[in-house]
Amino acid sequence: MRIALHQPEIPSNTGNIGRTCAATGTGLDLIEPLGFRLSEKEIRRAGMDYWDTLDVRRHLNFEAFAENFHKEHPEGRIWMATTKAEKIYTEADFSAEDCILFGKESAGIPEEILVDHRETCIRIPMEESMRSLNLSNAVAIVLYESLRQQGFAGLERKGALHRLKWKL
Repeated sequence: MRIALHQPEIPSNTGNIGRTCAATGTGLDLIEPLGFRLSEKEIRRAGMDYWDTLDVRRHLNFEAFAENFHKEHPEGRIWMATTKAEKIYTEADFSAEDCILFGKESAGIPEEILVDHRETCIRIPMEESMRSLNLSNAVAIVLYESLRQQGFAGLERKGALHRLKWKL
């Protein structure tokens, strides 16, 4: 499973998304141009010390990203999270070979990309008066649904208290 960000603009969002990806063993693709430098302290602060454990790949544009993705994952689909989609994200049938693409904070995924991918466009339901959710929140919502559909493979660690024991 991979998450891709098309031209992200806010370093703290990308850092938070990187941390979520690291916590779930999910790769992260960044499609340029980025609205910041990857060395910025906001990314490191939001991603904390997890950034170095993350499989991060940069791509010059959407076409280069899509070509690389399909070479590595010939059976994988690129799901496009957009408020313009007809299909709700819970209606998608995610697989471990898939990627979920999110657009930049100010404009989302360009319609020039969306128009050719109607069947893989998905949205998060929200009040009609709302324009969108925070990007890092949207990524977490859709990513965890995809992982739930896959039985949280590789994430089975049980919860445990640090100092005390659970009461029976």
